[in-house]
Amino acid sequence: MKLDFRVARAADLPELVALENRTFSHDRLSPRSLAWMVNRAHAAFTVAEHEGAVVGYALVLFHRGTSLARLYSLAIAGHLQGRGIGRQLLEQAERCAHAHDCAYLRLEVRVDNPAAIALYERAGYRRFAVIDDYYEDHAGALRYEKRIRQPRQAGTRRVPYYPQSTDFTCGPACLLMAMAALYPQRAMERREEVQLWREATTVFMTAGHGGCSPQGLALAAWRRGFRVRLQVSRRGPLFLEGVRSEDKRAVMRLVHEVFLDALADTDVEQVEAPWAELDGGLRAGGVLLVLISSYRLTRSKSPHWVVVTGCDEDFVYLHDPDVDHSRQPLDCQHLPVSRDAFARMSAFGRHKLRASVTLFRREGSVAAETQPGDAVVDHAAVGLHGLQPLLGHVATGEGAHGGDPLPGALLPQA
Repeated sequence: MKLDFRVARAADLPELVALENRTFSHDRLSPRSLAWMVNRAHAAFTVAEHEGAVVGYALVLFHRGTSLARLYSLAIAGHLQGRGIGRQLLEQAERCAHAHDCAYLRLEVRVDNPAAIALYERAGYRRFAVIDDYYEDHAGALRYEKRIRQPRQAGTRRVPYYPQSTDFTCGPACLLMAMAALYPQRAMERREEVQLWREATTVFMTAGHGGCSPQGLALAAWRRGFRVRLQVSRRGPLFLEGVRSEDKRAVMRLVHEVFLDALADTDVEQVEAPWAELDGGLRAGGVLLVLISSYRLTRSKSPHWVVVTGCDEDFVYLHDPDVDHSRQPLDCQHLPVSRDAFARMSAFGRHKLRASVTLFRREGSVAAETQPGDAVVDHAAVGLHGLQPLLGHVATGEGAHGGDPLPGALLPQA
């Protein structure tokens, strides 16, 4: 049968709503959602027409800032199923993803939909996960992906995934992943996530609790027995431009000085240079934490830590610890980002700051045996000497949320 494929438009909405209601008994896209997908979403919405009527559609969503696409929905008119429309729509979806420079197309399918499962597997999709209780009626889902741009040279490693449990612990979550990648028996637990934050925090940030500096994360990893390479493109305290209060900026400067004093007593390799670490660090067996600007992922102008899980000639692959309300943990793993996009997002702020912390195994280290709560040194006190007077002064000032006193939780608790 002859089909015409084109981009969906607002005039198609009545037919799309009718097709949605006839095709699905659960998890239907509402008329409002369909309208948003047609008019505003970062998506490719393709419809199939037969004799002037819409008989199917494929909806592909694009993951902002990455080279990952998701086949969000595929629908075919019931009386025309089994006539190859699904295969042709799937091919159209892959062409759209390829045109957007995506490396992978991912999708979910019900475990009780053998026809759709067969369609995807015939088309070369690989099952990589099972999700229980995924759909509205509690049915499970199978997750599939297909590489639509083939790597010319691959270099990846297995890195376990750990989502950050707070808004301000992306760095500690990445450090947990990196340590467990080098020593798979090492647990990843929230208790150590918070402890790592206490050791590496800048105390303040643009709003709320402070994030973690590269120097603080490097020290935290070194204290746990890892060999560490720290690369920062510029000297001086970081992230000051986003903090207006001079009292808070003074604390951040002092924290930075304390970190530098502590680093002077370690064998952490410190490199001040433009970006050159990525490929060499991976080839040497390291696991990289990289500072990026989250703007290209979430439109939030804040520093954010990610883990590099691999790279090839075209793409860098990332674990992003931030699982927002619109994503699942699997959506944040091995995210493909083009080399050019990664170069842009890994330059933070107006000074184009580039920073990475690379962890390596150390022969004879206790890192493999160290577990949350274990202390290689008295790290609860390291890096905090001399801060109490200034913290006590600043804590009486303006809070992070418009006048609330700064919480005592900002101070290290024994």
